[in-house]
Amino acid sequence: MKAYIEASLQSEVIISTSRLTKAYGKLVAVNDLHLKVMRGDVFGFLGPNGAGKSTTIRMLLGLVRPTAGRAVIFGMDTAYQMPAILQHVGAIVETPVFYPYLSGIDNLRVVAAASGMVSGRANARRLAEVLELVELKSQAAMAYRKYSLGMKQRLGIAAALLTDPELLLLDEPTTGLDPAGMVEIRQLIQRLKTLGKTIFLSSHLLNEVQQVCNRVAILQKGNLIKQGNVRELLRSREQVLVRLRAADELARARTVLEQARTNGAHWLGALHTERDAHGQELLRIDAPCTHTAEVNRLLAQNEIFAAELHPYEGSLEEVYLQLTTPSGEHLGMAALAGISEPAQTLEDELPAGSVLRQRKGGVS
Repeated sequence: MKAYIEASLQSEVIISTSRLTKAYGKLVAVNDLHLKVMRGDVFGFLGPNGAGKSTTIRMLLGLVRPTAGRAVIFGMDTAYQMPAILQHVGAIVETPVFYPYLSGIDNLRVVAAASGMVSGRANARRLAEVLELVELKSQAAMAYRKYSLGMKQRLGIAAALLTDPELLLLDEPTTGLDPAGMVEIRQLIQRLKTLGKTIFLSSHLLNEVQQVCNRVAILQKGNLIKQGNVRELLRSREQVLVRLRAADELARARTVLEQARTNGAHWLGALHTERDAHGQELLRIDAPCTHTAEVNRLLAQNEIFAAELHPYEGSLEEVYLQLTTPSGEHLGMAALAGISEPAQTLEDELPAGSVLRQRKGGVS
Protein backbone atom coordinates (compact mmCIF):
# COMPACT_ATOMS: atom_id res chain seq x y z
CA MET A 1 0.00 0.00 0.00
CA LYS A 2 2.82 2.40 0.86
CA ALA A 3 4.45 1.82 -2.53
CA TYR A 4 1.09 2.41 -4.24
CA ILE A 5 0.59 5.73 -2.43
CA GLU A 6 4.13 6.86 -3.25
CA ALA A 7 3.57 6.03 -6.92
CA SER A 8 0.24 7.88 -6.90
CA LEU A 9 1.90 11.01 -5.52
CA GLN A 10 4.15 11.16 -8.59
CA SER A 11 1.21 11.57 -10.97
CA GLU A 12 1.14 14.76 -13.04
CA VAL A 13 -2.65 14.89 -12.63
CA ILE A 14 -3.28 16.15 -9.11
CA ILE A 15 -7.09 16.44 -9.14
CA SER A 16 -9.43 14.62 -11.49
CA THR A 17 -13.21 14.48 -11.19
CA SER A 18 -15.58 12.42 -13.28
CA ARG A 19 -19.34 13.16 -13.39
CA LEU A 20 -19.06 14.62 -9.88
CA THR A 21 -22.56 15.59 -8.75
CA LYS A 22 -24.20 16.87 -5.57
CA ALA A 23 -27.96 17.21 -5.25
CA TYR A 24 -30.03 18.43 -2.33
CA GLY A 25 -33.41 16.98 -3.08
CA LYS A 26 -34.53 18.40 -6.41
CA LEU A 27 -31.85 21.08 -6.36
CA VAL A 28 -28.62 20.09 -8.11
CA ALA A 29 -25.82 22.21 -6.61
CA VAL A 30 -23.05 20.61 -8.71
CA ASN A 31 -23.89 18.75 -11.91
CA ASP A 32 -21.77 16.23 -13.82
CA LEU A 33 -18.49 18.00 -13.12
CA HIS A 34 -15.31 16.99 -14.98
CA LEU A 35 -12.16 18.75 -13.78
CA LYS A 36 -8.47 18.15 -14.31
CA VAL A 37 -5.81 19.98 -12.31
CA MET A 38 -2.18 19.36 -13.22
CA ARG A 39 0.89 19.44 -10.99
CA GLY A 40 2.14 23.00 -10.51
CA ASP A 41 -1.10 24.61 -11.66
CA VAL A 42 -2.54 27.70 -10.08
CA PHE A 43 -6.05 26.64 -11.02
CA GLY A 44 -8.85 29.20 -10.85
CA PHE A 45 -12.31 27.83 -10.08
CA LEU A 46 -14.62 30.63 -11.15
CA GLY A 47 -18.27 31.48 -10.83
CA PRO A 48 -20.74 33.81 -9.10
CA ASN A 49 -21.83 33.25 -5.52
CA GLY A 50 -23.97 30.14 -5.33
CA ALA A 51 -22.46 28.50 -8.42
CA GLY A 52 -21.36 25.44 -6.44
CA LYS A 53 -17.68 26.27 -5.92
CA SER A 54 -17.57 25.69 -2.16
CA THR A 55 -19.73 22.57 -2.46
CA THR A 56 -17.18 21.18 -4.94
CA ILE A 57 -14.27 21.96 -2.62
CA ARG A 58 -16.06 20.25 0.26
CA MET A 59 -16.59 17.15 -1.86
CA LEU A 60 -12.88 17.17 -2.75
CA LEU A 61 -12.03 17.33 0.94
CA GLY A 62 -14.48 14.64 2.03
CA LEU A 63 -16.63 17.08 3.99
CA VAL A 64 -19.64 16.51 1.70
CA ARG A 65 -20.49 13.16 0.15
CA PRO A 66 -21.18 13.27 -3.62
CA THR A 67 -24.55 12.16 -4.89
CA ALA A 68 -22.87 10.66 -7.94
CA GLY A 69 -19.51 10.54 -9.66
CA ARG A 70 -16.05 10.43 -8.15
CA ALA A 71 -13.04 12.56 -7.36
CA VAL A 72 -9.44 11.38 -7.49
CA ILE A 73 -6.61 13.33 -5.81
CA PHE A 74 -2.98 12.22 -6.19
CA GLY A 75 -4.32 9.13 -7.95
CA MET A 76 -6.36 8.12 -4.88
CA ASP A 77 -10.14 7.97 -4.67
CA THR A 78 -11.66 10.38 -2.15
CA ALA A 79 -14.41 7.87 -1.39
CA TYR A 80 -12.12 5.51 0.53
CA GLN A 81 -8.58 6.92 0.59
CA MET A 82 -9.21 10.32 2.16
CA PRO A 83 -6.91 9.85 5.19
CA ALA A 84 -3.93 9.23 2.90
CA ILE A 85 -4.94 12.11 0.62
CA LEU A 86 -5.27 14.63 3.45
CA GLN A 87 -1.69 14.09 4.53
CA HIS A 88 -0.70 15.99 1.39
CA VAL A 89 -3.46 18.60 1.29
CA GLY A 90 -3.96 21.93 3.05
CA ALA A 91 -7.11 24.03 2.71
CA ILE A 92 -9.12 26.96 3.93
CA VAL A 93 -12.88 26.89 3.63
CA GLU A 94 -14.28 30.41 4.02
CA THR A 95 -12.80 32.88 6.53
CA PRO A 96 -10.37 31.26 9.01
CA VAL A 97 -11.19 31.51 12.71
CA PHE A 98 -8.64 31.52 15.52
CA TYR A 99 -8.54 32.31 19.23
CA PRO A 100 -8.81 36.14 19.37
CA TYR A 101 -6.68 36.71 22.48
CA LEU A 102 -3.85 34.40 21.49
CA SER A 103 -0.99 35.68 19.37
CA GLY A 104 -0.56 34.61 15.77
CA ILE A 105 2.21 32.18 16.60
CA ASP A 106 0.34 30.72 19.57
CA ASN A 107 -2.66 30.11 17.35
CA LEU A 108 -0.39 28.27 14.94
CA ARG A 109 0.97 26.19 17.82
CA VAL A 110 -2.60 25.14 18.62
CA VAL A 111 -3.18 24.15 15.00
CA ALA A 112 0.15 22.30 14.88
CA ALA A 113 -0.74 20.29 17.99
CA ALA A 114 -4.18 19.44 16.57
CA SER A 115 -2.51 18.33 13.32
CA GLY A 116 -0.30 15.85 15.15
CA MET A 117 2.93 17.79 14.76
CA VAL A 118 5.39 16.91 17.51
CA SER A 119 6.62 19.90 19.49
CA GLY A 120 10.30 20.64 19.41
CA ARG A 121 12.92 22.42 17.34
CA ALA A 122 11.63 21.09 14.04
CA ASN A 123 8.13 22.29 14.89
CA ALA A 124 9.39 25.73 15.95
CA ARG A 125 11.43 25.97 12.76
CA ARG A 126 8.37 25.16 10.63
CA LEU A 127 6.29 27.78 12.46
CA ALA A 128 8.96 30.38 11.73
CA GLU A 129 9.12 29.30 8.08
CA VAL A 130 5.39 29.64 7.42
CA LEU A 131 5.19 32.97 9.26
CA GLU A 132 7.99 34.29 7.09
CA LEU A 133 6.37 32.88 3.96
CA VAL A 134 3.10 34.71 4.62
CA GLU A 135 5.00 37.81 5.79
CA LEU A 136 3.69 37.79 9.34
CA LYS A 137 6.95 37.16 11.18
CA SER A 138 7.09 40.68 12.58
CA GLN A 139 3.47 40.40 13.80
CA ALA A 140 3.80 36.86 15.19
CA ALA A 141 3.52 38.02 18.82
CA MET A 142 0.53 40.32 18.13
CA ALA A 143 -2.89 39.24 19.39
CA TYR A 144 -5.01 37.79 16.61
CA ARG A 145 -7.87 40.20 17.42
CA LYS A 146 -5.61 43.07 16.35
CA TYR A 147 -4.91 41.59 12.94
CA SER A 148 -6.39 43.18 9.82
CA LEU A 149 -8.62 40.98 7.66
CA GLY A 150 -5.78 40.46 5.21
CA MET A 151 -3.45 39.37 8.02
CA LYS A 152 -6.11 36.95 9.27
CA GLN A 153 -6.40 35.41 5.82
CA ARG A 154 -2.63 35.05 5.58
CA LEU A 155 -2.48 33.43 9.03
CA GLY A 156 -5.14 30.98 7.84
CA ILE A 157 -2.99 30.12 4.83
CA ALA A 158 -0.01 29.71 7.18
CA ALA A 159 -2.04 27.21 9.20
CA ALA A 160 -2.90 25.28 6.05
CA LEU A 161 0.81 25.21 5.12
CA LEU A 162 2.12 23.88 8.43
CA THR A 163 2.44 20.28 7.25
CA ASP A 164 4.03 21.42 3.97
CA PRO A 165 1.22 20.10 1.74
CA GLU A 166 1.70 19.59 -1.98
CA LEU A 167 -1.83 20.76 -2.77
CA LEU A 168 -3.50 23.87 -1.37
CA LEU A 169 -7.24 24.51 -1.76
CA LEU A 170 -8.34 28.09 -1.09
CA ASP A 171 -12.02 29.02 -1.04
CA GLU A 172 -12.53 32.73 -1.84
CA PRO A 173 -9.30 33.87 -0.08
CA THR A 174 -9.71 37.54 -1.08
CA THR A 175 -13.38 38.00 -0.14
CA GLY A 176 -13.90 41.16 1.90
CA LEU A 177 -10.32 42.37 1.51
CA ASP A 178 -9.40 45.90 0.52
CA PRO A 179 -7.14 46.39 -2.54
CA ALA A 180 -3.98 46.22 -0.43
CA GLY A 181 -5.11 42.95 1.13
CA MET A 182 -5.88 41.50 -2.30
CA VAL A 183 -2.38 42.39 -3.48
CA GLU A 184 -0.89 40.66 -0.43
CA ILE A 185 -2.79 37.43 -1.10
CA ARG A 186 -1.95 37.59 -4.81
CA GLN A 187 1.75 37.97 -4.03
CA LEU A 188 1.56 35.10 -1.54
CA ILE A 189 -0.02 32.81 -4.13
CA GLN A 190 2.75 33.69 -6.57
CA ARG A 191 5.38 32.85 -3.93
CA LEU A 192 3.71 29.51 -3.26
CA LYS A 193 3.74 28.76 -6.97
CA THR A 194 7.50 29.30 -7.11
CA LEU A 195 7.82 26.73 -4.30
CA GLY A 196 6.14 24.14 -6.53
CA LYS A 197 2.78 24.06 -4.79
CA THR A 198 -0.33 23.16 -6.76
CA ILE A 199 -3.06 25.65 -5.86
CA PHE A 200 -6.80 25.29 -6.41
CA LEU A 201 -8.34 28.73 -5.98
CA SER A 202 -12.07 29.41 -6.03
CA SER A 203 -13.21 32.99 -6.60
CA HIS A 204 -15.83 35.24 -8.19
CA LEU A 205 -13.24 38.03 -8.67
CA LEU A 206 -12.23 37.37 -12.25
CA ASN A 207 -9.65 40.14 -12.47
CA GLU A 208 -7.75 38.77 -9.47
CA VAL A 209 -7.78 35.24 -10.87
CA GLN A 210 -6.54 36.43 -14.26
CA GLN A 211 -3.41 37.83 -12.62
CA VAL A 212 -2.33 34.64 -10.81
CA CYS A 213 -3.85 31.57 -12.50
CA ASN A 214 -2.51 29.66 -15.49
CA ARG A 215 -5.63 27.50 -15.93
CA VAL A 216 -9.29 28.03 -15.03
CA ALA A 217 -12.68 26.35 -14.97
CA ILE A 218 -15.86 28.42 -15.14
CA LEU A 219 -18.93 27.22 -13.25
CA GLN A 220 -22.48 28.51 -13.59
CA LYS A 221 -25.40 27.18 -11.55
CA GLY A 222 -23.49 24.01 -10.82
CA ASN A 223 -22.54 23.33 -14.45
CA LEU A 224 -19.06 23.51 -15.94
CA ILE A 225 -19.23 25.78 -18.99
CA LYS A 226 -15.53 26.17 -19.83
CA GLN A 227 -12.15 24.85 -18.76
CA GLY A 228 -8.75 25.64 -20.18
CA ASN A 229 -5.55 27.63 -20.27
CA VAL A 230 -6.02 31.31 -19.38
CA ARG A 231 -3.89 32.55 -22.29
CA GLU A 232 -5.87 30.45 -24.78
CA LEU A 233 -9.20 31.66 -23.37
CA LEU A 234 -8.09 35.28 -23.60
CA ARG A 235 -6.89 34.76 -27.15
CA SER A 236 -10.51 34.24 -28.20
CA ARG A 237 -11.22 37.82 -27.06
CA GLU A 238 -8.26 39.50 -28.76
CA GLN A 239 -9.11 42.59 -30.78
CA VAL A 240 -7.44 45.46 -32.60
CA LEU A 241 -8.85 48.89 -31.74
CA VAL A 242 -8.80 51.65 -34.34
CA ARG A 243 -9.73 55.27 -33.79
CA LEU A 244 -10.08 57.44 -36.91
CA ARG A 245 -10.37 61.19 -37.33
CA ALA A 246 -13.62 61.33 -39.29
CA ALA A 247 -16.83 59.33 -39.67
CA ASP A 248 -16.34 58.87 -43.43
CA GLU A 249 -12.89 57.36 -42.75
CA LEU A 250 -14.44 54.83 -40.40
CA ALA A 251 -16.92 53.75 -43.09
CA ARG A 252 -14.08 53.45 -45.61
CA ALA A 253 -11.99 51.45 -43.13
CA ARG A 254 -14.82 48.95 -42.66
CA THR A 255 -15.09 48.53 -46.44
CA VAL A 256 -11.33 48.02 -46.84
CA LEU A 257 -11.15 45.43 -44.07
CA GLU A 258 -14.23 43.56 -45.27
CA GLN A 259 -12.73 43.36 -48.76
CA ALA A 260 -9.43 42.13 -47.32
CA ARG A 261 -11.28 39.38 -45.47
CA THR A 262 -13.08 38.37 -48.69
CA ASN A 263 -9.72 38.30 -50.50
CA GLY A 264 -8.11 35.86 -48.08
CA ALA A 265 -7.32 37.67 -44.80
CA HIS A 266 -9.16 34.99 -42.85
CA TRP A 267 -7.66 36.17 -39.56
CA LEU A 268 -9.98 39.19 -39.75
CA GLY A 269 -13.15 38.59 -37.76
CA ALA A 270 -16.22 40.67 -37.08
CA LEU A 271 -16.05 44.47 -37.14
CA HIS A 272 -17.81 46.47 -34.43
CA THR A 273 -18.44 50.22 -34.41
CA GLU A 274 -19.06 51.87 -31.04
CA ARG A 275 -18.57 55.10 -29.17
CA ASP A 276 -16.14 55.58 -26.33
CA ALA A 277 -16.73 57.53 -23.12
CA HIS A 278 -16.04 60.80 -24.98
CA GLY A 279 -18.56 60.07 -27.74
CA GLN A 280 -15.87 59.36 -30.34
CA GLU A 281 -16.43 56.49 -32.76
CA LEU A 282 -14.16 53.48 -32.42
CA LEU A 283 -13.71 50.44 -34.65
CA ARG A 284 -13.19 47.14 -32.84
CA ILE A 285 -11.82 44.35 -35.00
CA ASP A 286 -11.94 40.73 -33.86
CA ALA A 287 -8.41 39.75 -34.80
CA PRO A 288 -5.27 38.37 -33.15
CA CYS A 289 -3.13 41.06 -31.54
CA THR A 290 -0.18 39.82 -33.61
CA HIS A 291 -1.91 41.22 -36.72
CA THR A 292 -2.11 44.81 -35.43
CA ALA A 293 0.63 45.97 -37.83
CA GLU A 294 -1.12 44.21 -40.70
CA VAL A 295 -4.34 46.13 -39.96
CA ASN A 296 -2.37 49.37 -40.00
CA ARG A 297 -0.75 48.40 -43.33
CA LEU A 298 -4.11 47.59 -44.98
CA LEU A 299 -5.53 50.94 -43.92
CA ALA A 300 -2.44 52.94 -44.90
CA GLN A 301 -2.34 51.34 -48.36
CA ASN A 302 -5.78 52.86 -48.89
CA GLU A 303 -4.71 56.25 -47.51
CA ILE A 304 -6.58 55.76 -44.25
CA PHE A 305 -4.37 56.82 -41.37
CA ALA A 306 -5.47 55.91 -37.85
CA ALA A 307 -5.35 58.52 -35.12
CA GLU A 308 -4.93 55.64 -32.69
CA LEU A 309 -4.42 51.91 -33.19
CA HIS A 310 -3.51 49.30 -30.61
CA PRO A 311 -4.08 45.65 -29.64
CA TYR A 312 -6.59 44.70 -26.96
CA GLU A 313 -6.15 41.39 -25.14
CA GLY A 314 -9.52 41.14 -23.41
CA SER A 315 -10.25 39.78 -19.95
CA LEU A 316 -11.69 36.77 -18.15
CA GLU A 317 -14.71 38.91 -17.35
CA GLU A 318 -15.43 39.25 -21.06
CA VAL A 319 -14.89 35.53 -21.62
CA TYR A 320 -17.30 34.80 -18.79
CA LEU A 321 -19.94 37.16 -20.12
CA GLN A 322 -19.56 35.78 -23.63
CA LEU A 323 -20.19 32.28 -22.29
CA THR A 324 -23.01 33.10 -19.90
CA THR A 325 -24.93 35.97 -21.51
CA PRO A 326 -26.59 34.70 -24.69
CA SER A 327 -28.25 38.04 -25.37
CA GLY A 328 -24.83 39.70 -25.54
CA GLU A 329 -25.71 42.15 -22.79
CA HIS A 330 -22.64 43.42 -20.95
CA LEU A 331 -22.41 43.46 -17.18
CA GLY A 332 -19.80 45.35 -15.24
CA MET A 333 -17.47 43.70 -12.77
CA ALA A 334 -19.52 44.98 -9.86
CA ALA A 335 -22.65 43.47 -11.34
CA LEU A 336 -20.93 40.14 -11.88
CA ALA A 337 -19.65 40.05 -8.32
CA GLY A 338 -23.17 40.69 -7.11
CA ILE A 339 -24.79 37.85 -9.05
CA SER A 340 -26.19 35.47 -6.51
CA GLU A 341 -28.36 32.39 -6.46
CA PRO A 342 -29.45 32.30 -2.80
CA ALA A 343 -31.36 29.06 -3.19
CA GLN A 344 -28.23 27.36 -4.45
CA THR A 345 -25.68 28.34 -1.85
CA LEU A 346 -26.44 25.38 0.42
CA GLU A 347 -22.98 25.72 1.85
CA ASP A 348 -23.72 25.56 5.55
CA GLU A 349 -22.68 21.99 6.21
CA LEU A 350 -19.38 23.21 7.68
CA PRO A 351 -19.29 25.97 10.30
CA ALA A 352 -18.36 29.28 8.73
CA GLY A 353 -14.69 30.03 9.15
CA SER A 354 -13.51 26.47 9.62
CA VAL A 355 -9.83 25.98 8.98
CA LEU A 356 -9.25 22.55 7.51
CA ARG A 357 -6.25 20.85 9.07
CA GLN A 358 -4.58 17.58 8.29
CA ARG A 359 -4.84 14.86 10.89
CA LYS A 360 -3.94 11.25 10.74
CA GLY A 361 -7.12 9.59 9.58
CA GLY A 362 -9.29 12.69 9.10
CA VAL A 363 -9.86 16.41 9.30
CA SER A 364 -10.97 18.91 11.87
